Amino acid sequence: MAENNLVLYRKYRPKSFKDFVGQEQVTKVIMNEIITGAISHAYLFSGHRGTGKTTMARIFAKAINCQNRKGAEPCNECPSCKEINEGRAIDLIEVDAASNRGIEEVKALREGIRFAPTFLKYKVLILDEAHQLSKDATNALLKIMEEPPAYVVFILATTEANKMIPTISSRCQKFSFHKLNHDIIEEKLKIICKAEKIKIEKDALDLLISSADGSLRDAEAKMNQLINFVSDTAFTIGDVREILGISDINLAVELTDLLAQKEKAKAMRFISDNTEKGLDIADFLGMTIDYLRKIMLLKIGTELIDIAMPSETNETKEKALSQAEAFDEKRLAKTLTLLMDAENKTKYSSIPQLPLELAIIESFED
Repeated sequence: MAENNLVLYRKYRPKSFKDFVGQEQVTKVIMNEIITGAISHAYLFSGHRGTGKTTMARIFAKAINCQNRKGAEPCNECPSCKEINEGRAIDLIEVDAASNRGIEEVKALREGIRFAPTFLKYKVLILDEAHQLSKDATNALLKIMEEPPAYVVFILATTEANKMIPTISSRCQKFSFHKLNHDIIEEKLKIICKAEKIKIEKDALDLLISSADGSLRDAEAKMNQLINFVSDTAFTIGDVREILGISDINLAVELTDLLAQKEKAKAMRFISDNTEKGLDIADFLGMTIDYLRKIMLLKIGTELIDIAMPSETNETKEKALSQAEAFDEKRLAKTLTLLMDAENKTKYSSIPQLPLELAIIESFED
């Protein structure tokens, strides 16, 4: 596939540590290991989707096999680097455990690593979504990892580290990948927009980033959707809402204000007016529940803001902090419970907004 035809997250995937955004602590430790030569035989990369686990694994594999490495950085020019960059390196084995989860696939891997690398220094096995292996396949993988050849490096990536069996995770050096904050994703998307000659309104970009929930890959994929469905190269917040089906977070913020200020009539009017404008009630409920959960965390302690709102703008964070102060903790918990119940009832209601309206009324009762 020609470079220009690649989807954005592949076209702009980092090829060196210096281009890798976020996860500074992970990058620092891994680079130090490469420089000192203290390479482990197994690594476990865990964390949120789209935060760079498999990208880091590829850069790491390239760095330890680079024939002309500068410090920890791969040169991207030697034969080893070119083979990996072009997807031709037979000694770099990538397996998606979500679709190759059986014991036969793991047995094939065992046969594959019996032989020394054909060209590279290390034979690297990257196993994505490793937690999805079947029980028999997991046990087979454990046997491979117990006494691996010196030339083999395992990199297991997972979004659910808690599902990895202890006997495997204990044999790995563990790295946790966190959600990326708004500024980091924004900086990368601006680089892409400049390279692709795309113009996008700030509000539109903020909404797109917020909807990606800390995942750079999701943000890049959503940008790709815009490019594919909008003939123009200047995007508005309306384009983001329409093409991506994303509700404006400002609507959730506005309703939260009305609830915090105990404006029952205005809250009901708000639901009515926006329903007439075509508001997707189910989508809006999900977004509001997520936003109120963040308010609840801030009510517990403002120091939780990095956990509650890792990818929101500073303006949204400031607004959320003020709303947390205005809310009573018990009432906030009650409102969340009522909205979650309304979310379930909406699926079966002949009047989509009715469960939400009833939840709002009940939230005002002592």
